Amino acid sequence: MIIASQLREGMAVRIQGDVYKVLESEVKAGGGQTGGVVKTKLRNVFTGRLWEPHFRPDERLEDLQLDKRTMEFLYSDADNAFLMNPTTYEQVEVPLAVLGPSQNFLTPGMTLPVEFFEGRAASVVFPPSVEVRVSDTAPPAHAADDSAWKEATLENGVTVKVPLFVAPGEVVRIDVKSVKYLERVREKKRGA
Repeated sequence: MIIASQLREGMAVRIQGDVYKVLESEVKAGGGQTGGVVKTKLRNVFTGRLWEPHFRPDERLEDLQLDKRTMEFLYSDADNAFLMNPTTYEQVEVPLAVLGPSQNFLTPGMTLPVEFFEGRAASVVFPPSVEVRVSDTAPPAHAADDSAWKEATLENGVTVKVPLFVAPGEVVRIDVKSVKYLERVREKKRGA
């Protein structure tokens, strides 16, 4: 058992029989006679449903341990992503609803930690950022104003805003959580 003020991103808790993964947690101090509050954003690990409950800072919650295994992404269909344990060749299905918008960054052969609860795949841990090639955008331009952005479609079909200097075919680094451009990736020259 833990108290709500100890909740951190990545933890798993059981509330009213359902298992949730903590996506965000923020403690707000109270003033005067009002107590503080812990604002959270939780995702049901089996349905993918988001929930944003508030707790009293001293409220007790049941924290859970998740078993983490490295798995390789194989493919996805309309409802599920299929991953395989590279040592045992055991395959698991993870509902795309549980993956949320991060599912767009899955590529065949990608290895990711998968968290299990009571033998069922509960969540997939994505890296903070991924590198993706730009498939379509306006021709590059250099402007005096560095804050100008344009639309770009990535090879996985996701549309993001990128700086004007980014050209089609270039690789960019994208923040997986916010789905926002971070930087252009310089490709190494051959023979260098």
